[in-house]
Amino acid sequence: MQNRTVARELALLILGQVQEHRSFSQFSIDQLLYNSLNSLAQHVREALDSAAIDLQEAQQSLLDSELNNDEIQLSNVRQHLRNSLERAEQALNHLSASLELPSLIMLSDQDVIRQDALDRVRRVIKDRENIDHQLNAVMENWRFARLPRIDRDILRLASVDLHQLGTPAGVACNEAVEMANRYSDEQGRRMINGILRRLTTPA
Repeated sequence: MQNRTVARELALLILGQVQEHRSFSQFSIDQLLYNSLNSLAQHVREALDSAAIDLQEAQQSLLDSELNNDEIQLSNVRQHLRNSLERAEQALNHLSASLELPSLIMLSDQDVIRQDALDRVRRVIKDRENIDHQLNAVMENWRFARLPRIDRDILRLASVDLHQLGTPAGVACNEAVEMANRYSDEQGRRMINGILRRLTTPA
């Protein structure tokens, strides 16, 4: 990965461990990354547990439909299977991110990457209110504050790239969508892509 890509991902993980409207100066970057690993592992367990429950319910609905020749039960089966696949995708995404964290931690020892990541975090925290206002202004039938925390942080970092660091729009958007592929879900990816498209398209 390029240094900028690594720094952006480190910044995302650090932001995820910092309470909104609070400083992160009391934490070491190593502790924040260790906490991120634990958090990702917990997300994997929860997603797999939810997927298992959906599969059990799909199996029961399938059995009921065979016994009763019930089309409604078959519709329930399809819905449970869709839910299970979404949960499994989330688990795989988080597991993939967890497996790459050790290499990220090693790379974070490089001063240039560490400083770039911390600079991005500081910029988000310092200008969060204005960033959130800009992003909320391009939301459609939804409020920015209602997005999952990980999606908000991906968008905030993309905004910093676009408006403060001078990153070309195509690069900033592609990097944000790539992080969404790793840390969010299908709905989050579509939402992030749409928001950034509207943010970077002249009115």
